Amino acid sequence: MGDGARPRRRRTPLTGLIIAGAAIVVVGVALAFSVTVLREYERGVVFRAGRVRPLYGPGMRFVIPLVDRLVRVDQRVVTLTIPPQEVITKDNVPARVNAVVMFRITEPVKAILAVENYSVATSQIAQTTLRSLLGRADLDTLLAHREDLNQDLRNIIERQTSDWGVEVQIVEIKDVEIPESMQRAMAREAEAERERRAKIINAHGELQASEELRQAADTLSRSPASLQLRYLQTLLELGADQNSTVVFPLPVDIITPFLRSAFEPGGPAWQRDFPDHGGRDEHVSPLDRPDRG
Repeated sequence: MGDGARPRRRRTPLTGLIIAGAAIVVVGVALAFSVTVLREYERGVVFRAGRVRPLYGPGMRFVIPLVDRLVRVDQRVVTLTIPPQEVITKDNVPARVNAVVMFRITEPVKAILAVENYSVATSQIAQTTLRSLLGRADLDTLLAHREDLNQDLRNIIERQTSDWGVEVQIVEIKDVEIPESMQRAMAREAEAERERRAKIINAHGELQASEELRQAADTLSRSPASLQLRYLQTLLELGADQNSTVVFPLPVDIITPFLRSAFEPGGPAWQRDFPDHGGRDEHVSPLDRPDRG
């Protein structure tokens, strides 16, 4: 070697350790950004250089940093609350209706490629469908046939969201708010309906009771002894409470013959009230006595 040649620097062990440590750090950072873990209910839609890759399932997955972009899609059921909607029913009754929609993603690739935000799109479709469908139904249908309306809502919404890979499972109308004046009118209508039913039931009861009484009277009329036993039973019931007053029922058909014999022309009452007739004028009624004028 000549005198003008520079001496070579020797690499110390410390320099080698620094280089090795830097390489390990770079590799570690690259692995940290390239390895991802998908949960059991998640799927991964990967775009490599802008093009979609096959769907990633759950587990540990590798992506190329700065080249691949991973979009996680949750396949669990999502609960979406529809805010209260102002609707006017078919019979021109204003109402505020809110509902809940439950859906899940069945095709993650379609949910990412076909629509920008599947949750917002499903919410908007549900709101417009709710207003449109309830506007064609009257208030009685809205209050009494919610199951049918829920099924119709689900079918209409699912037909529009199926192209996005969204499966609508449940649509339920939660609450229906109507004006207070309409509530009072419905309360009066319900009260009148209850009174009508009560009167009808009472009338049917009276009809059945009268039929039973007629049958009982026919049975007793065929057996005079049974009628006497019924009189005695009535007296026993009256005296069961130690009453000081005794009521003895006397049928009118028992005293009717005596009344006829007393007031017929020539009878005792006739001779007392009309001594001058002596029974000759049979056309004079006891009611035509002079003292009754």
